[in-house]
Amino acid sequence: MFADPKGPITRFEWATFTINGQIHSPEAGVGKDIFLSPQGVSAWYERKGHKLKAGMVKRALSLKPEVLIIGNGVEGALEIGKKARQEVEDAGVKLVVLRTPEACREYNRLYHQGKRVILLAHGTC
Repeated sequence: MFADPKGPITRFEWATFTINGQIHSPEAGVGKDIFLSPQGVSAWYERKGHKLKAGMVKRALSLKPEVLIIGNGVEGALEIGKKARQEVEDAGVKLVVLRTPEACREYNRLYHQGKRVILLAHGTC
């Protein structure tokens, strides 16, 4: 679905991310929903259901990124709620919403440009 040898996200397939040589999936690493920031990768434990709510982005916004990328799933199933959009806008952060494979590609591109970027990505639907 996605591959980029330059990384830091080198591969993404359904529910499985390879980031800096480590696999994150339901069986390994931090799981199938990731929170990738300059501090590293962790579980995106705030994600519940298929509607992005304001509370799901608070941890990311506390790190003051320039850009917040939401990987809304392989099929785009994660809807972005109005309050969540408003929360990001009020923080002065650029919001980019893409299907997860494209979100991984965009994260890598902005990372290599030196942008302070955070990726919240849903690894399945």
